[in-house]
Amino acid sequence: MDWGDEYSHNSFDLHCLLNSFPGDLEFKQIFNDIDEKIEQNAISIEHCIKEIQSEVNKHCPDVQLQTTTDCFEWLNNYNYNSSKSPSIPHGDMIKFLKALQDLLKNEQNQEETVLDLLWDLSCHSSVSLPSTLSGTSFHFLSSTSLHSVEDHSSMDVKSIWDDVRLHLRRFLVSRLQTHNEINNSQQKILLKNQCIQRLLFLYPESEVTIKYQNIQNKLLTKLLQNCFPSYSREANLDIMADGYQGTMLKLYSMIKEDFNILREILAPSSTVKFIKETYLDTVTEEMAKFLENFCELQFKESAVRVIKTSKSSSRHRGAVHALVTPECPQKGRNVFLSLDELEFLSQLIKSFLKLEQNVQELFEEMFLWLKTPRNTSEILETSNREVVIEKPRTNETSIPSEQLLPVKEATLLNFGWRNAFKEVSLPMAHCITTAIEDFSAKILQQEQNERSSAMSYALNLVNVQQVWQDSRAVPEADQPKKIAKFCSDIMEKLDTILPLALACRDDSFQEIRANFVEACCKVATAVLARLQERGKEVPSKAPLKNLHMLLSTAVYVFQHFMQYDNLMKENTKKPIFLVPVQRYQEFINTLQFQVTDYCVRVCATSILQDAESHHWDDYKAFYEGERCSFSLQMWHYFFWALHHDLWTILPPKLAQEILAEVLEKSLGLLASRYARAHPSYKRTPQIRLDVTTILICTENMLWSVCTSVQKLLNPHEYVDDKIFKIHTHCNNLFTTLVILTSPLTELYQTFQHGMDDSASDSLKPFFKQPLHWLSCISHFYPSLLRTPSAGRLTAEGQLKLLLSQPGCNWNLLLETLLHHDGLLLRILLKSSKRTFQEQGSDTESNLNQGSSLIEAIFKVLYHCNFSPQTFGNVFVSYMEEEHLWDFLYNVPVSTCMESEVEVIRCLRLALTDAVKDIVQQIISVLSSWRNCETNLNKHSVLESLRESIPKEWNYIPKETKRKESSKGCTRLAAQAVSIVISKLPTVIACLPPPVKYFFFLSERKMSKNFVELKKAGLLVWNLIVIICRIFEDGNTVELLTGASLDRWSKEKLGLICVCLESIMGEQTSSPNQMTQKVIRSIEQQKPNWIECQLLKARKLSTECAFMTIEKSTALEEGDIALELTEQKINMMVLDICHKPGGSEYLRQIYHIMRLNEEYLKEQLFSMNGSEEKPLCIRPLKMTLRSVEDQPSAFNPFHVYKVFSENMLDQSAITKWNWNWSNLLPNYLGLDKTTFSVLLKNRWEMRKDERLQEEEKAMLEHLKLMCTIQDSSASDNTEEQ
Repeated sequence: MDWGDEYSHNSFDLHCLLNSFPGDLEFKQIFNDIDEKIEQNAISIEHCIKEIQSEVNKHCPDVQLQTTTDCFEWLNNYNYNSSKSPSIPHGDMIKFLKALQDLLKNEQNQEETVLDLLWDLSCHSSVSLPSTLSGTSFHFLSSTSLHSVEDHSSMDVKSIWDDVRLHLRRFLVSRLQTHNEINNSQQKILLKNQCIQRLLFLYPESEVTIKYQNIQNKLLTKLLQNCFPSYSREANLDIMADGYQGTMLKLYSMIKEDFNILREILAPSSTVKFIKETYLDTVTEEMAKFLENFCELQFKESAVRVIKTSKSSSRHRGAVHALVTPECPQKGRNVFLSLDELEFLSQLIKSFLKLEQNVQELFEEMFLWLKTPRNTSEILETSNREVVIEKPRTNETSIPSEQLLPVKEATLLNFGWRNAFKEVSLPMAHCITTAIEDFSAKILQQEQNERSSAMSYALNLVNVQQVWQDSRAVPEADQPKKIAKFCSDIMEKLDTILPLALACRDDSFQEIRANFVEACCKVATAVLARLQERGKEVPSKAPLKNLHMLLSTAVYVFQHFMQYDNLMKENTKKPIFLVPVQRYQEFINTLQFQVTDYCVRVCATSILQDAESHHWDDYKAFYEGERCSFSLQMWHYFFWALHHDLWTILPPKLAQEILAEVLEKSLGLLASRYARAHPSYKRTPQIRLDVTTILICTENMLWSVCTSVQKLLNPHEYVDDKIFKIHTHCNNLFTTLVILTSPLTELYQTFQHGMDDSASDSLKPFFKQPLHWLSCISHFYPSLLRTPSAGRLTAEGQLKLLLSQPGCNWNLLLETLLHHDGLLLRILLKSSKRTFQEQGSDTESNLNQGSSLIEAIFKVLYHCNFSPQTFGNVFVSYMEEEHLWDFLYNVPVSTCMESEVEVIRCLRLALTDAVKDIVQQIISVLSSWRNCETNLNKHSVLESLRESIPKEWNYIPKETKRKESSKGCTRLAAQAVSIVISKLPTVIACLPPPVKYFFFLSERKMSKNFVELKKAGLLVWNLIVIICRIFEDGNTVELLTGASLDRWSKEKLGLICVCLESIMGEQTSSPNQMTQKVIRSIEQQKPNWIECQLLKARKLSTECAFMTIEKSTALEEGDIALELTEQKINMMVLDICHKPGGSEYLRQIYHIMRLNEEYLKEQLFSMNGSEEKPLCIRPLKMTLRSVEDQPSAFNPFHVYKVFSENMLDQSAITKWNWNWSNLLPNYLGLDKTTFSVLLKNRWEMRKDERLQEEEKAMLEHLKLMCTIQDSSASDNTEEQ
């Protein structure tokens, strides 16, 4: 909206786009909004330039500006000091300055009045006031007279003016010092900014900077003195290091505050110089003093140690070494640093590195900001109603701020903190090598001693700590879970000393880094040798589990040195730990092969060697034919024991790779053995039972080795994958079962006409499809693993696949949560309410845990832009069950409501975040109007002072201006309302699709009266309500903007709220005259504009919902998740994890699902029969302790129970009624060689079996068909 003489600048904050996934319509609205803002800004600039041209042409007859280019050239060459000011008599000037001096001396609290008057004169009366202490005369004095009398009178004027501004300076400096005590950072920045701007009006920039620097130096010195205690031998180094780290954080907050204060006032070069001299140089100097004292005490201790070596060496905390420093050879020769002292110095350097990085990022942000040219050091914006006027400064050379400092200088900053460590750098360089070697040797020796004294050869394990949380260098799937304790201790020490090497830049700390790298390579070699030594003990002395531990430990060390390499490569640009990394990689590959090979050999030579069970020639049935082979049961136990060890020790990805490879190779071994088996008639049912047992056990194991639904259902898409080979072996086993154990009559009827090529080609896909074996046993053994023809996994299958993984698979977790329209999430939401309703003890804790789960579900679904229907359906269903629709009428904005429903609270926060930019812009506009109004309403200038103002300045009293601004209230409200209405469509366009779909569904649930009343839609209405509630609640306004509201501001915001409610048709009474006046003024500017904006917002809020409904109707009900490809799931996971707390929300939901696995299975099972069946809702286990941190020990009895009761009922399997007439035709395309081999192994082919004539005829026909030689011919051949 255009408001006459307003010079409005409109902006669009693009960060809101990062929180959404706009569609075509939303993008169109966003770009149209940006174009509109650019156009409005261009019109405003054009208007301002035309007024400048008019003013210049009016007051400077010798200058005629015809074009915009002429105007810019004139402004660029314009020097305010040379401008013509009205000539003022000397007596009038003395009178005016005397009046100012007397007012300040005789009257209290008149400083603000004087400052406002001087500023008003400089801005509106073209008066330039001096700001230097040199002997130059004022511009309002006559410059034609050069007599000594004039010069003397000029000095009198200058003396009085110096006294006036000295008084004002004291007032402003006192204000600055007082503002340092304010806790609200935003308010502090605003007030200090105003004080410094006023000081710059009175004094040159250099003097103001020095004065402010002195103020901040005193504050900083006090902080450093309190937090930088002097070093003493009795000091606790750990406590001191923690204190220094806290101090650096406080220091950075001070730097950031001053940076935000000065970046809009000073040139970039001045800002950098101020920060460097005030903070960086000061802290460097304080650290240099501390380290000097530190070295002095170390020298004294070293001198004592030389005299009393035997006594004092035992009291020293570590090994010591003689050092020499260039500055003091004799002193440096005896400076010793223990390991504790090196770690302490490393922590100090780590704090400086962090501070350096933060400050560098801060200034990089400024220079990115400077890419849009702005010259803020020479201008001051008085209000949004006045032209931006140059600051009145004298005798200052105007230089564009962007040209003062190259970007390269800003990125380096020349932070010389490393110089403070020069004196101690040489002792550190000499000590670091021996210190690392000593502590690593000590830890390795301790491990050897524990090994010698221990009763078993099991390694001592510890849980892996998250060391690289900031860098996220290692994906969670590659992170080891447990490692050897001795290795963890060594790497922890190296991590502590690492900052000493990272501090190296150019030539500084070069020797330290070189020695650190050399020592690390030696340690890596020693640790690798120890791991290799322990690996040789398996299996002769140590159990197989030790190999898993050693493999996990080797991976941990490998990842550490890779990370060291990446961190140091920023300076060296080349790999440093290349040799250790290669050696560890080779060792890891060797260990992985060793683990796999050992497991397969154990299966082949020990577990599966079962003479009793595999006595196929026996004419007696094995345990009445009702029990599978002992070896298969042992094979099953072995695999679950291996599964337990791998899952609890190794990185998840590596654990799955090893288990899949062992399973694949052992299945290949089993398929080969059973294909060669030649059982007797009584042992043939055992073959069928054994193969069935193998297939059922494999199906149960597949859930653990498959990392995704696609790998589980479509293994043929991963031809080179081990999963596909597992299915191939299972199909081969089932082929053996069918050909070897089917009744001869059924076999003959199927294959009596042979296997021609056409039949083979057409039927080949049936029995070679990867999941064919599973579909064949599904009639007897219902599996959650569905064949591709049966569609996607059920909810139970998704849950089983997720919880079978060795760690939290983010993509699989989100896919499971979105499955079946968020079925699992709806169960969790229902149960979360029951959690804190029924558990009487610790009610507050249960309430918080239930609320936190609801918040986690809300935050996760809120960012699922590719599945908006899940968010809508889940929470609409929840609100329907909990009867929460009334809360959507008027969403509360206060955060102090104790009984606020959690879902409503989450919605409130989401909508509040969406309108935050609108609120900030309204408050900014309000603040500008308030400043103008405050200036007009201040106490008028005293009559005596007003009379002393020279008439030549044409000063206009504020009372006159106040009369001209009587219509300002209406214009302010109209401008604010226009901002809200104009930004509504863009706000809705930037909202994530899930929340728009939710409000669309919610609107359908509302009463007809409510919908008719809110023509703009429920979402638009709620956004308006949120804005109004924010304006009504001063605490929320202060929280969002940092601004405190006074009575005037609250009145104006109240008027804005009434106008917005009137527009939305929700005003309880008829609109008053002021409201009508405001709305009428907007309509006069642009007729029907408000209605068009609301309709546009309505369309944007419903378009996403219509598109979602169209996609839903295109698929069967409940199958909408089929559209969610792996790529879309991955994009949503990345989006969630990049949001604050996103990964923690996912982890929280995952842990609760693990803790309540059995309960969720029961709920899903009870819903299989009928959706209408009432469920028994129980409270959830809400303990958020990580399940992986304390895994239970492997329990073979539990495995046996699951095997015999839940998984494999052996007696029932023997009674399965196989439908051979359906199974055998699938094998008509079987290879003749395979068929002949299996046929030859049937019990009927044994020489000692007695067959009926019909059976012999069928067998002979099958043999001829396969061109199998007669057994007698074979015997004759053997005899010959």
